[in-house]
Amino acid sequence: MAYQTLQQEYLQIPVVTRAYTTACVLTTAAVQLEIITPFQLYFNPDLILRNYQVWRLITNFLFFGPVGFNFLFNMIFLYRYCRMLEESSFRGRTADFVFMFLFGGLLMTIFGTFVNLVFLGQAFTIMLVYVWSRRNPNVRLNFFGLLNFQAPFLPWVLMGFSLLLGNSIIVDLLGIAVGHVYFFLEDVFPNQPGGGRWLKTPSIIKMLFDTPEEDANYNPLPEERPGGFAWGEGQRLGG
Repeated sequence: MAYQTLQQEYLQIPVVTRAYTTACVLTTAAVQLEIITPFQLYFNPDLILRNYQVWRLITNFLFFGPVGFNFLFNMIFLYRYCRMLEESSFRGRTADFVFMFLFGGLLMTIFGTFVNLVFLGQAFTIMLVYVWSRRNPNVRLNFFGLLNFQAPFLPWVLMGFSLLLGNSIIVDLLGIAVGHVYFFLEDVFPNQPGGGRWLKTPSIIKMLFDTPEEDANYNPLPEERPGGFAWGEGQRLGG
């Protein structure tokens, strides 16, 4: 019974959030069990281009370090804000959400080459947090019971928290920068005078991830209707 309940809860997680968080947890578990090492996962342009180790383009987004406070902290924020985005502004738009992942991942990969970052998962989480916070400006948040603030300040609060822990804030700044680029191109620029929508999800991604919309004018055959043939429909007796 408990297993079935857990399975149902897991399957109720939106598909993109479920796939990404599961991949992150499994990658970390594989490292903890010494099945693989971080040296096989980190972002290295030379190994990608010269040795064709193209998996590094993906795996560097999946590893958040060994199991500990930093890993749990990132997983909580990743799961929470990825799910809230997918269930709100991307509800029914799985392909657009996947395209945001690809767009953000591409920009981070390019920028990561210049700032010498080897794992970009934390920056990706900050990007998701940034986009959610800008799309929910009126939501009030509480950070560990210490701070109360409006949602748009959340990425900056997280950056300050990283600074207090002695971590580099370059990762946070990269996530904020990429998140802002996406938010500007998707939400701001199209609504400006003379603006337009530059980010358009390719049709092949829509075909793979979006379910086709039902035609409102479609009249199903009797055997396709719920309950089969519509026995008894017709004129009333004595009508």
